[in-house]
Amino acid sequence: MAFTAMGDHTVVNYCFQTLNNSCTKDIRAQGEYIILYILLFLISASTVFLNLLVVIAVSHFKQLHTPTNLLLLSLAVADLLVGFLVMPVEGMRLIERCWYFGDTFCYIFPLILFVVISASLGNLVFISVDRYIAVSNALNYYSYITLNKAVLCIFFSWFGSFVYSVLILSNHLLQPEPHRTCHGECLLVINFSWIIADLFVSFTVPCSIVICLYLKIFSMAKHQTLAINSVRNPGMTTNENVKIRKSVNKAARTLGILVAVYLLCWIPYYVSILANGSISSSSFIVTFLSWTMYMNSCMNPLIYALFYPWFRVSIKRILTLGILDPTSPYYSVYPDDV
Repeated sequence: MAFTAMGDHTVVNYCFQTLNNSCTKDIRAQGEYIILYILLFLISASTVFLNLLVVIAVSHFKQLHTPTNLLLLSLAVADLLVGFLVMPVEGMRLIERCWYFGDTFCYIFPLILFVVISASLGNLVFISVDRYIAVSNALNYYSYITLNKAVLCIFFSWFGSFVYSVLILSNHLLQPEPHRTCHGECLLVINFSWIIADLFVSFTVPCSIVICLYLKIFSMAKHQTLAINSVRNPGMTTNENVKIRKSVNKAARTLGILVAVYLLCWIPYYVSILANGSISSSSFIVTFLSWTMYMNSCMNPLIYALFYPWFRVSIKRILTLGILDPTSPYYSVYPDDV
């Protein structure tokens, strides 16, 4: 519906043409709409596709059924949900400036968003703990970290995230009607004290744990490298020394990059939320930092592709339909030089 005010010929578009008290929406050229929706589709589809490759690779190839990779699988599922659910909804709301998904989904969507965000961070904490044990006590790693324990950690991460999200969103979920000032709006209203509590419970404490563990990991990796260089084991060749050193450093470096990128994408968003005092702020800075946070879900598989040879081999096998071979689950995805 377009309303033309007499005198200045101002045109106003509404989210719902037939409803009174409808929210207004931005006026865009048709070409601008097309470009924005194509960009949204490419970002969302790429995020889903790349993380789906991770899910298929780890699920299909028996050689990848390790505790660490199961945690990466769980992280990939969370990232896939961001691309499949969060990005399309937030993207359409950003482009249209209207909420077209109904009152029921207005209740549910914040819960989905909070669960996925919390589970992602929980997975990163468990990945950091896993790598710390692997570097600090490599000989006893598989006695401490088993597949069953990894599955238990994944369950705790997702279930704990769900329970915590229900608690923090309880006021929103129990409202008889969604918070809005007009039709076509879906606001998430949370008491600022809850935002502060959430900042510590779901971000500050987990991130502090992750950072401290990786500082210890890099410190131990450095000492182990120096020890390997200084000790001359007659039963071990120079090539074997180099291989051990590269293996220890690469494991710490690759997952360290994953965590560092995650923190760089998320810390600015939380700082902006504190500065604005609202989780529903529509300012340009908060919107930009929110999408930077979402884009992290697309970056993780790219990090795997850059630093994990097994992921590149798996991708080739998947895209060439080699996984249709009945024997492909037992295919070796580790190159000889790794």
